[in-house]
Amino acid sequence: MTEKAIIGIYELITEAHANIQENYSDIDPVVSVNTQMRKQGIATDVMTIDCLKTGKRILLIFHDAQPDCVNYQFCFKDKDPYDEFENIALKAVTVQQLYDWMVLNFSKIN
Repeated sequence: MTEKAIIGIYELITEAHANIQENYSDIDPVVSVNTQMRKQGIATDVMTIDCLKTGKRILLIFHDAQPDCVNYQFCFKDKDPYDEFENIALKAVTVQQLYDWMVLNFSKIN
Protein backbone atom coordinates (compact mmCIF):
# COMPACT_ATOMS: atom_id res chain seq x y z
CA MET A 1 0.00 0.00 0.00
CA THR A 2 2.76 2.49 0.75
CA GLU A 3 4.13 2.30 -2.80
CA LYS A 4 0.74 3.38 -4.12
CA ALA A 5 0.54 6.13 -1.50
CA ILE A 6 4.03 7.37 -2.34
CA ILE A 7 3.25 7.49 -6.06
CA GLY A 8 0.07 9.45 -5.33
CA ILE A 9 1.87 11.89 -3.03
CA TYR A 10 4.73 12.25 -5.51
CA GLU A 11 2.24 13.29 -8.20
CA LEU A 12 0.77 15.88 -5.82
CA ILE A 13 4.25 17.14 -4.94
CA THR A 14 5.10 17.48 -8.62
CA GLU A 15 2.11 19.76 -9.11
CA ALA A 16 2.82 21.71 -5.91
CA HIS A 17 6.46 22.07 -7.00
CA ALA A 18 5.39 23.58 -10.33
CA ASN A 19 3.20 26.07 -8.46
CA ILE A 20 6.08 26.93 -6.10
CA GLN A 21 8.42 27.59 -9.02
CA GLU A 22 5.82 29.85 -10.59
CA ASN A 23 5.27 31.90 -7.42
CA TYR A 24 8.56 31.61 -5.49
CA SER A 25 11.65 31.62 -7.67
CA ASP A 26 13.93 31.38 -4.63
CA ILE A 27 12.42 28.08 -3.43
CA ASP A 28 13.42 25.01 -5.44
CA PRO A 29 12.40 21.88 -3.53
CA VAL A 30 14.18 18.58 -4.09
CA VAL A 31 12.13 15.42 -3.57
CA SER A 32 13.45 11.96 -2.83
CA VAL A 33 12.14 8.59 -1.69
CA ASN A 34 14.15 6.40 0.66
CA THR A 35 13.40 2.69 1.09
CA GLN A 36 16.34 1.92 3.38
CA MET A 37 14.11 1.25 6.40
CA ARG A 38 12.21 -1.35 4.38
CA LYS A 39 15.50 -2.99 3.42
CA GLN A 40 16.27 -3.23 7.15
CA GLY A 41 12.99 -5.05 7.81
CA ILE A 42 10.87 -2.06 8.89
CA ALA A 43 7.66 -1.83 6.84
CA THR A 44 8.07 1.90 6.23
CA ASP A 45 9.07 4.22 3.41
CA VAL A 46 10.31 7.78 3.76
CA MET A 47 9.87 10.72 1.41
CA THR A 48 11.80 13.95 1.86
CA ILE A 49 11.19 17.39 0.41
CA ASP A 50 14.32 19.48 0.86
CA CYS A 51 15.12 23.12 0.30
CA LEU A 52 18.82 23.47 -0.44
CA LYS A 53 18.79 27.23 0.15
CA THR A 54 17.46 27.05 3.71
CA GLY A 55 18.62 23.54 4.65
CA LYS A 56 15.07 22.74 5.75
CA ARG A 57 13.25 19.48 5.15
CA ILE A 58 9.72 18.14 5.19
CA LEU A 59 9.87 14.49 6.19
CA LEU A 60 6.95 12.21 5.25
CA ILE A 61 6.76 8.66 6.63
CA PHE A 62 4.50 5.97 5.22
CA HIS A 63 3.93 2.96 7.50
CA ASP A 64 2.42 -0.21 6.04
CA ALA A 65 0.52 -0.67 9.32
CA GLN A 66 -1.16 2.75 8.85
CA PRO A 67 -2.00 2.85 5.14
CA ASP A 68 -4.48 5.71 5.48
CA CYS A 69 -2.13 8.05 7.37
CA VAL A 70 1.10 9.92 6.81
CA ASN A 71 3.42 10.97 9.59
CA TYR A 72 5.26 14.19 8.89
CA GLN A 73 7.74 16.55 10.43
CA PHE A 74 9.31 19.87 9.54
CA CYS A 75 13.00 19.54 10.29
CA PHE A 76 16.46 20.27 8.95
CA LYS A 77 18.33 18.34 6.30
CA ASP A 78 21.56 18.17 8.29
CA LYS A 79 20.01 17.21 11.66
CA ASP A 80 18.35 14.06 12.92
CA PRO A 81 14.56 14.30 13.02
CA TYR A 82 12.81 14.90 16.31
CA ASP A 83 11.13 11.99 18.07
CA GLU A 84 7.64 13.40 17.62
CA PHE A 85 5.75 13.49 14.33
CA GLU A 86 2.45 14.99 13.32
CA ASN A 87 -0.11 12.71 11.72
CA ILE A 88 -2.41 13.53 8.81
CA ALA A 89 -4.91 11.42 6.91
CA LEU A 90 -3.56 10.42 3.51
CA LYS A 91 -6.66 11.81 1.82
CA ALA A 92 -6.03 15.21 3.49
CA VAL A 93 -2.67 15.56 1.75
CA THR A 94 -3.47 17.73 -1.24
CA VAL A 95 -1.53 19.85 -3.72
CA GLN A 96 -2.56 22.92 -1.73
CA GLN A 97 -1.49 21.36 1.59
CA LEU A 98 1.94 20.45 0.20
CA TYR A 99 2.29 23.88 -1.40
CA ASP A 100 1.41 25.58 1.90
CA TRP A 101 3.90 23.42 3.81
CA MET A 102 6.68 24.27 1.36
CA VAL A 103 5.94 27.99 1.44
CA LEU A 104 5.64 28.01 5.24
CA ASN A 105 8.83 26.04 5.79
CA PHE A 106 11.09 27.02 2.95
CA SER A 107 10.44 30.74 2.59
CA LYS A 108 12.10 31.51 5.94
CA ILE A 109 15.78 30.92 6.57
CA ASN A 110 15.60 30.39 10.37
